Amino acid sequence: MFRSRSPFLPQPAGRPQADRIGLGCRNRQRRQAGFNLIQLMLSLAIGSIVVSVAVPKVKQSERISRSTIIVADLRTFASAFEAYAQERGGWPEEQPAGKMPPEMNDRLGSTSWLRTTPIGGQYNWDASQLHAGTRYKAVISISETDAAPFPVNEEVLLEIDKLLDDGNLATGNFRIGVNNDPIFILQQ
Repeated sequence: MFRSRSPFLPQPAGRPQADRIGLGCRNRQRRQAGFNLIQLMLSLAIGSIVVSVAVPKVKQSERISRSTIIVADLRTFASAFEAYAQERGGWPEEQPAGKMPPEMNDRLGSTSWLRTTPIGGQYNWDASQLHAGTRYKAVISISETDAAPFPVNEEVLLEIDKLLDDGNLATGNFRIGVNNDPIFILQQ
């Protein structure tokens, strides 16, 4: 005969009260395990939201820091080249990308000029060169070399232009030159 396990009905003789208590504990354990799964899912959802907000901010910070380094380099190099031009009455001779003009050895640290830039490529001194149909007397550019590829990233270049110039890559002293190389014009 089937007997109900209601607490209000008498218990069978062979079943102690502790059996009913144990059954309640097992049900609570099951409920807690389900709650832990919900907690886990909720934590993952919150974590995903935090990551989706944080990753773009980290990338933006990285882009700004790389741009700031390039701007500092360009300003330092420009000052050294302009001082040379003032003292000597002209600009150093043209050099290929990744080579420092010999006249600038005592003015520029070779490691900063010769290293790969934070955005790829290497610094390049252009004297009396044609860029996008215009001849410039003095330009510092960033160009791709065998040792340093230069993947063009327009967001980074725009960030550099905002920090250094007018925020427009088609105007001002920081522009896009031949082969999509960024150029910093010292004299037109």
